[in-house]
Parts: sequence; structure tokens; C-alpha cells
Amino acid sequence: MSGTSYAAAGVSIEAGDRAVELMKEWVEKARRPEVVGGIGGFAGLFDATALKDYRRPLLATSADGVGTKVAIAQALDVHDTIGYDLVGMLVDDLVVCGAEPLFLTDYIATGKVVPERIAAVVKGIAQACAEAGTALLGGETAEHPGLLGPDEYDVAGSTTGVVEADQVLGAELVRPGDVVVAMASSGLHSNGYSLVRHVLLERAGWALDREVAELGGALGPALLTPTRLYTLPCLALARELEVHAMSHVTGGGLAANLERVVPEGVSVRVDRATWTRPAIFDVVADVGPVAQADLEQALNIGVGMVALVAPDDADAAVRLLGSHGVDAWIAGDVAEAGVHGVGGTVTLTGSHA
Repeated sequence: MSGTSYAAAGVSIEAGDRAVELMKEWVEKARRPEVVGGIGGFAGLFDATALKDYRRPLLATSADGVGTKVAIAQALDVHDTIGYDLVGMLVDDLVVCGAEPLFLTDYIATGKVVPERIAAVVKGIAQACAEAGTALLGGETAEHPGLLGPDEYDVAGSTTGVVEADQVLGAELVRPGDVVVAMASSGLHSNGYSLVRHVLLERAGWALDREVAELGGALGPALLTPTRLYTLPCLALARELEVHAMSHVTGGGLAANLERVVPEGVSVRVDRATWTRPAIFDVVADVGPVAQADLEQALNIGVGMVALVAPDDADAAVRLLGSHGVDAWIAGDVAEAGVHGVGGTVTLTGSHA
């Protein structure tokens, strides 16, 4: 019997090395001063000396992926935006407690390493890290022939941040009279794509290059719109104004995610009439058809992040976020339990403008 090799089994060491060389330029752009060394080692190093300036530093960590949105990127052969989705899902989970994300590591699993494709994914991750002020400290690319198809991949990652113990945001700070400040999403972000793909691609049979008048162009690019990053604007918000809690609107929708920071003693009302639902959500609802309750349970319906702020700071919060390029508005209020519903709950009222 003749011999065989790793390459014959479907794994190319040379392709992996080439991918690392191509991504080095982008990883270098996502550095912080605390990063020690470069990529290629067994572990990333981060100088934690700065933590000595904290009175009681708490480390925060988060892990996540992008979900089935990667199927859209693969179908369109566009891979340099999916990294924004990964970074957004990670770092903005930390921001809700007031933590500054320090560094991030990624993991890419693929059926076949195509260096240019892997480098494009990492390019997006690095660009998003740079925008969020987070270091891309390291990562892993794994080739899994037989488990994933040659053109298939999945991405995941984890991030670590820090917050002063007495500056942690959360439900214990929320009180009656607080104001709900909503921040606009850029679109679907990275959640609910199983529903969206089922409705538009599988049941309706729409092609990704289909022109959709309501979307002002082809369906595919609209579905691939990157997740908005709220990191630096929300850190500024927490630093400059009296913010009591924040909620990152991801899987489960607006009400369910906001309820995670609503204590039993209060209830929250969010008025749909304060914003116009973006067209992509109307398209999914109409083509489905998808009932409003199901739509709001799976998708962000135009709100990607929410802050609960002291009433005297609500208008200033809207202005501050706007100065950072984030459309924001007053969307509701916090009251004693029973006024808007059972304690610890969020009620959506009204109809979209």
C-alpha cells in the first residue's frame, strides 16, 4: 500500500501559513499599546499593568458567533463584513455592564482553507476591532474536511474587558422615572437569520440578487449589512451621563433582552410609535407572513441597543449618541411595577410610525 499525507486527507499546512501571512497586515491595525508581541505564538500576550490604576477592577468576558448569517456571506462570496457581526456580538455584550473591551480572540473553522477568503474574514474582524478600540490578540483557523464543505466556514470568538466595580451598570440601579433611550440598528444585525432565510429564500424562493424596491436594491447586500458597533458611543455615554443599565438587543428581540436588566420592582413601556421600522423588517413580515409577536421575538425591529438613563440626562444622551454617529431617541419610560405591567417586564405599545 502506498503512503499518504495530511494534504491527501484534505488539510493543507501551506494554505494555512499563507492565510496567516495575508492576515498579518490587518491584525496589526487592531492593536492596543498593551499588546505584547505579534501573531504566530501559542498565546496572545496583553500587558495588564494598566489594571493597577483601578481601585477594584472586574474582568468581563463574552463568547459568541455569527450564526447562519455566514450562509449569506458564503452565497455572495463576500467575506470582509462578517467580522463586524462577530465583533459586535462580542464587545457590545460587555459594554452593557459598563466594561471596556480590551482584547478579542477569534476562531474560524472551514472545510478548506482558502487563504484569501480567511484573510478577508480576519480583515473584517480587525477593522471592527479597531473601530471598537479593542485589540485582536490572537485566533485560530482550523481546517475540517469532511465535517464542513470546501466553501463552508463558521466563525466564533471571545472577548475580555474591564470595569471598575463601583461603576458596573445593571438592574439594581434601575428605578421608576428612568427613561428608555433607543439606539438604531443598521438592519438585521446577526440574529434571526434562520427565520429570515426560511421566509425569503426557502419559502418565497427569492434569489439573493433579486431587486427589492422596498430595500432600494438587491436582497443579498441588504441581508449582509454589517452589525452596528455601539462600543465607544456607549462607553462615552456611561462615562459622561447617569446611565443605570444598557441592553444589547440580540437573539430574543427587544423586550426579552431589555427584561434582562429590569428589576422586579419596576415595569418598562416602549412605544413603537417613536420610530419607523426599517424596510427589511417589513419585507420579512409581509412575505412570511410573520406575525408581529413572532417578528419581535426573533429580530431587533430597528433597535440594536437600549440605555436606561436618569430622566434629567435623557435629552443629553440622545445628543451625545448623535454626536458619535448613532441615531437615538426617547422610546419609553420606567415606572413602578404594575403601571406598565408586572414587575420585571417590558411592554411594547402602539404602532410604528
